[in-house]
Amino acid sequence: MIPCRRATPLFISALQDCDKIIAGDETVLRELLHPEKADLNIGYSLAHAVLKPGHASLPHSMRTSEVYYILQGTGIMHIDDETSHIRASQAIYIPPGSKQYIDNTGDTDLVFLCIVDPAWQKSDEEIVK
Repeated sequence: MIPCRRATPLFISALQDCDKIIAGDETVLRELLHPEKADLNIGYSLAHAVLKPGHASLPHSMRTSEVYYILQGTGIMHIDDETSHIRASQAIYIPPGSKQYIDNTGDTDLVFLCIVDPAWQKSDEEIVK
């Protein structure tokens, strides 16, 4: 039997310690994990996103796959020609190359996690009309 090992050094990222950035799609993000910003043996990135009530992210596409996990709020997810109502506790898979955006249709912040694999790069994102 192989003993269970814990990665060292221990790495913890706190939301309040991460800088706010405005993503290309105009969503407010805080990158919690990114292999280029910390010595982490991961190939993905993890960001916390907030979209204010009545706002929508700009339509965009990514060369990489993406997953949104909704923490709070309600909205409508648009992927290519499909739309779906979304709410807290749902995970949404977004295939590479898809035109995507998300609308906050609720009266509270829409808060979600974004997992991008491989890790997000500015050059992988394109704003589309």
